[in-house]
Amino acid sequence: MDRSQKAELITTLNTTLKSAELVVVTQQAGLTVAEITDLRRQMRAAGAGFKVAKNRLTRRALEGTRFQGISDLFKGPTALAYSKDPVAAAKVAVGYANKNEKLKIVGGSLGERKLDVAAVKALATLPSLDEIRARFLGLLTTPATRLATVIRAPAAQIARVVGAHARKQEGSAA
Repeated sequence: MDRSQKAELITTLNTTLKSAELVVVTQQAGLTVAEITDLRRQMRAAGAGFKVAKNRLTRRALEGTRFQGISDLFKGPTALAYSKDPVAAAKVAVGYANKNEKLKIVGGSLGERKLDVAAVKALATLPSLDEIRARFLGLLTTPATRLATVIRAPAAQIARVVGAHARKQEGSAA
């Protein structure tokens, strides 16, 4: 990798990190290409990203972002999981680390707040932004659904009574 490619990588990573809300630092010693590809696919499906980069270049890319405080976590074979959703990258990274012991969570950052391993794992247990929106929408629509059921119930009962009466009339006429 020549100097211009390194500069381009730093710029691209810096831009990506500026738009992220969460960064999770992992160590991926021993992961095969197929395993990393699978992890990247899962990250993309969750709206997150996963990037393996040299530690020195990553530290330079962190400069000027909210995540400068985690530059000391980059030792050994590390990679970044990042997302705009405050929990998406943590959910996928922790889930994958639980299934594959070659991936270890080192720490992370939620905005300017540095997170240790326990905090990243706790963050992974929270519902995602989309899940929260769905729950909220469900709470908003539930009263309307129940109201419609209650309003419709007397009409349904009247229809059943009239229907039973009609069947009774048909039975006695025959």
